[in-house]
Amino acid sequence: MTSGSAPGSPPSQGSQRKRGSTKDSVGLYAVQCCECYKWRMISTKEEFETVRENFTENPWFCNRRPGCSCQNPADIEYDSSRIWVIDKPNIPKPPPETERLVIMRGDYSKMDTYYVMPNGKRARCAGDVEKFLEANPEYKNRISASDFSFAPPKVVEATVSHNSAWKAAKAKKQEKADALSAQK
Repeated sequence: MTSGSAPGSPPSQGSQRKRGSTKDSVGLYAVQCCECYKWRMISTKEEFETVRENFTENPWFCNRRPGCSCQNPADIEYDSSRIWVIDKPNIPKPPPETERLVIMRGDYSKMDTYYVMPNGKRARCAGDVEKFLEANPEYKNRISASDFSFAPPKVVEATVSHNSAWKAAKAKKQEKADALSAQK
């Protein structure tokens, strides 16, 4: 399961994202057939979340799409024409009145996961969800902190255009790792 955006342009598809944006960085959703391994585009975020939620117990095959089979050509090819990110399977669908957002960092090094809560504020971790539930007890019977997964999708490094921001972030990460190794 994957999603992506065109390289070289900000993942939010257009002008620079503003801090606090409520737009995903994801430009399109796709799933790989468990039989032929071809990539099939998923038309909506909601459909993608449904496929992802039970992927291990209910793997996706081309014939789940009406009029499609493994004999049809792939909808999209895995290549470096876009940045690919791989989402973990079995992440639960967001609870009612919430939305899961994944936002690409400016240096394309990783994605951050947030949930927009019913009051419009972002939850960045389970602790934020707990605080929301304490402040809004009317949601406690409908929402639980265990309904949220903050696991971010993994950016496929080979599909990232190696621009200067990305190179700088990678060098900084390597310097930090080298410093930790030297301390031991």
